Amino acid sequence: MIRRASLVLVGALMGATAMGVVYSAVVPAVAANTSTYRELAIFGDVFERVRAQYVTPPQDDKLIENAINGMLSSLDPHSSYMNSADAEDMRTQTRGEFGGLGIEVTMEDDLVKVTSPIDDTPAARAGVLAGDFISKIDGADVRGLKLEDAVEKMRGAVGTPIKLTILRKGADKPIELTIVRDVIAVRAVKFRTEGDVGYLRVISFTEKTYDDLKKGIEKIKAEVPADKLKGYVLDLRLNPGGLLDQAINVSDAFLERGEVVSTRGRNPDETRRFNATPGDLTDGKPVIVLVNGGSASASEIVAGALQDLKRATVLGTRSFGKGSVQTIIPLGEAGALRLTTALYYTPSGKSIQGTGIAPDIKVEQPLPPELLGKVEAQGESDLRGHIQGQSETDEGSGSVAYVPPETKDDLQLNYALDLLRGKKTDPSFPANPEQAELKKK
Repeated sequence: MIRRASLVLVGALMGATAMGVVYSAVVPAVAANTSTYRELAIFGDVFERVRAQYVTPPQDDKLIENAINGMLSSLDPHSSYMNSADAEDMRTQTRGEFGGLGIEVTMEDDLVKVTSPIDDTPAARAGVLAGDFISKIDGADVRGLKLEDAVEKMRGAVGTPIKLTILRKGADKPIELTIVRDVIAVRAVKFRTEGDVGYLRVISFTEKTYDDLKKGIEKIKAEVPADKLKGYVLDLRLNPGGLLDQAINVSDAFLERGEVVSTRGRNPDETRRFNATPGDLTDGKPVIVLVNGGSASASEIVAGALQDLKRATVLGTRSFGKGSVQTIIPLGEAGALRLTTALYYTPSGKSIQGTGIAPDIKVEQPLPPELLGKVEAQGESDLRGHIQGQSETDEGSGSVAYVPPETKDDLQLNYALDLLRGKKTDPSFPANPEQAELKKK
């Protein structure tokens, strides 16, 4: 079932847009012509003039980094240069673990608020509670810091101590805690039972995603007898993507056969195809996949594969529409070049670049009053300089990316549950793999 393909990223682990990545150590160079070298000479002249004559002395490394990013940003929104810090951050995210404390946090009243300590982590063992406010980190006030800066301060090398000053409701004075950082594994998949339905939410596609998904399915099976289990909801909403091999493995978890995805580059001989292997972890139970405008890249690979192969019914609103693949090329001083090198295609041979995955059943999720006018639909087609998709139309891609925090308010999830329980019907549900009609490629 699980494959160990080359490490490939097809999603944005940071930010609202999606990026796809393939790790590669060697990329053949193509010789430039004479006019190109003349232009490079002009660039060198401009660089020296700026260094020598600009009103304030610029930093050479920043000038070069910004020049490189200027060149790459002119190609498409997903090609970029990563300095050593950015490259290491990306590696940390794809591993799905880091050195830290084990708390989920947000920002409230200029303080870091703990929304939840993660079980069996240093923070939980030290007594940190949901609702605590962190006012100081190693004696330094958090007021004035951005949330990401505060989080960065709390992360660090495994085995190193950190001192937190905590304000807790009901405590008559601040609480001082010294916590030793440890390896924190970020859950890639959250799961639960909704009565007689298994619910699997894939948060991102890291190295841990398939294993987490498999564990989730096993626990759901153990909790609900096979004759009572109506099926599964695979929630890919707000999932920006991640590793390609994990997207393939997650698709394969529900499939017995068929092509999952193909990637096609500049030259025909660069085409790669990835196929499912026998072994449906869900034993053929009905599956409904939830998507919205926050479902991008790796999420779209999974949704597209299960939709085209008629293994699942896709419900929700149109996905982000990010269908390009980027190669990560290591550079000096541990930096890296992220360069768009291919597009990926669903089993039917369709590129979703700039179009997204259209759901089989469209169910809009209304925004709460406080978000009206503040949240807009966005997709790949809205990004300046995006690669034009072969099937892209004026309709574009994407939709509003919003999921209510409470299940009772989640119209898309409840619609899926009603379908699985037979309270609602639709011609596209349940999906039948025997009816898959794929184009010859």
